[in-house]
Amino acid sequence: MKNNMLVFVCAALSTVSILAQDVRKISGTISDGNAPLSNVQINVMNTDSATFSDTEGKYSIEAETGDVITYTYMGMKTISIRVEDVTRILNPVMILDVNELDEVVVQSSKRLSQKNIEEQYSLRENIIKTAYGYLDAERSSGRIAFIQEDEITMVNGDIINLVVNGRLPGVSFLNGGIFIRGVSAIENPQPAIFDVDGQIFTQIPIWVDLGNVKRVAVLNNFANTTRYGSIASGGVIVINTFSGNLANKEVVDQAKLRNNFYKGDALTREDIKKNWPSYKKDLYASTSVAAAEAKFKELQAINSNSPYFVLDAQHYFAEKWDRTDVGDNIIAQHFGSYKENPVLLKALAYQYQVQGQFKKANEIYKEIFLLRPNYAQSYLDMARSYREIDSPVQSASIHARYAYLQDQGFMEIDTAGFAPIMEREFNNLLALEKDAVVDKGKHNKVFVAKEDFQGSRVVFEWNDGEAEFELQFVNPGKQFYTWKHSLADNEELISREKVFGFNVMEELIDGSLPGNWQINVTYLGNKSLTPTYLKATVYYNYGTNAQRKEVKVFKLSLKNVNQELFKVSSVAGLAAK
Repeated sequence: MKNNMLVFVCAALSTVSILAQDVRKISGTISDGNAPLSNVQINVMNTDSATFSDTEGKYSIEAETGDVITYTYMGMKTISIRVEDVTRILNPVMILDVNELDEVVVQSSKRLSQKNIEEQYSLRENIIKTAYGYLDAERSSGRIAFIQEDEITMVNGDIINLVVNGRLPGVSFLNGGIFIRGVSAIENPQPAIFDVDGQIFTQIPIWVDLGNVKRVAVLNNFANTTRYGSIASGGVIVINTFSGNLANKEVVDQAKLRNNFYKGDALTREDIKKNWPSYKKDLYASTSVAAAEAKFKELQAINSNSPYFVLDAQHYFAEKWDRTDVGDNIIAQHFGSYKENPVLLKALAYQYQVQGQFKKANEIYKEIFLLRPNYAQSYLDMARSYREIDSPVQSASIHARYAYLQDQGFMEIDTAGFAPIMEREFNNLLALEKDAVVDKGKHNKVFVAKEDFQGSRVVFEWNDGEAEFELQFVNPGKQFYTWKHSLADNEELISREKVFGFNVMEELIDGSLPGNWQINVTYLGNKSLTPTYLKATVYYNYGTNAQRKEVKVFKLSLKNVNQELFKVSSVAGLAAK
């Protein structure tokens, strides 16, 4: 089985080198969100191909997969979009290029000076001072985990117990060193170094007085550790003490602007149903399977060219009537429009997973893998899918193959975004299914990090790389923060996703604040006026023998309004709205 899996992966990869050049026309309309923009310069980077938008904002230009198209207009921020295998239409929205001037605060600016961040240090718990300046977790390229002063007690004993048994996920103590999961290779992990008030130590600073510690943070990605050089290949644990902290302790007026209390104004699922397409309302109005099938045949004559109509119909018969056979028939009749389109295939795979049709989802993920063997996401999808069909050995072989391809230089490593997620998945597989994956005689040779995080893990994935949206996480105290996935707010992240080929993010919800979290979304579009499918996988009791998961899929089409998705607790089940 394992050898067959490796043959499958190798066969998929071999297609990369023989793919023909896919030069094609990319077209669309450029606007500022309200009106079309004419005379926008459009270039294919590193080529002579260029054009301008006409008086209606329309344009067309030839490009191929992997090319980067730039959109330039005086007074607007330049937009760069990488062409994917499915890219045909791009309708970018350009925004004003506003610079922050001295003595002027521009509220929309995401760039803060070191002085600004220092002023906010005492007010905001997600800022850490390093040997190379202040790091703001809200603006950092990678996730930063913290332990705050109110969580530090003498009960922790020393710095080792604090960071290993505290609230820092993926940190473990082994052979006299501290190790951070998601940074080093599993077979040859490197210990973390320590940054204590700007002084760097390669040995654990056990002399640190816990009563003097104000804040601790873990830097576990290349974007945040690169300044430390190669000694930080295992990550950095930053310790700020009270005596070594010279940040301004006075309250800064900027804190008064942080009014992040949720007002409960997101649209409910019932509100969203009012905006369903008419065919979907007609289907759900059917009072029997027979009536629904008759209505489908009637609607099919008008809507059969829409792949989203087909997806809606498949989902309807499976969800409303538990007739997966009818839904499968519908897909079989229209599969020709899906088989070469990984974006549509992924939406179908999501639906199969929600319906518990894991073998069908696995087959679809194989199709996507063959279309996108150079996408990191393809390996994550396949590895997780094999676990769903109770094939942990094949799941492990996918992880091993992915690691091998990185070691050999065939695939790059994104330490800031994708690698920690892939590493967490593999570690979870080994932790919970080691007996099925590794021979008992080799157990001691495989490093498995202790999962110190306790609670619920939420993983979001989306089928379209062009999708732009904002996820709002509302805690039980009704305060929220927003994760923004848009060119306007996070162009670097989206570019990195395109380069490495992934569309996934994770959120860890622990039990420090008991109660339900509300998760909402604002859909901003995907540059082609089509829906985006957002999948949420929630793992409860993550990393324990009681771990279980639930999957939800949301079709996003209503734009620019905040919509409720679901509620999740670190101790209770998923409560979909």
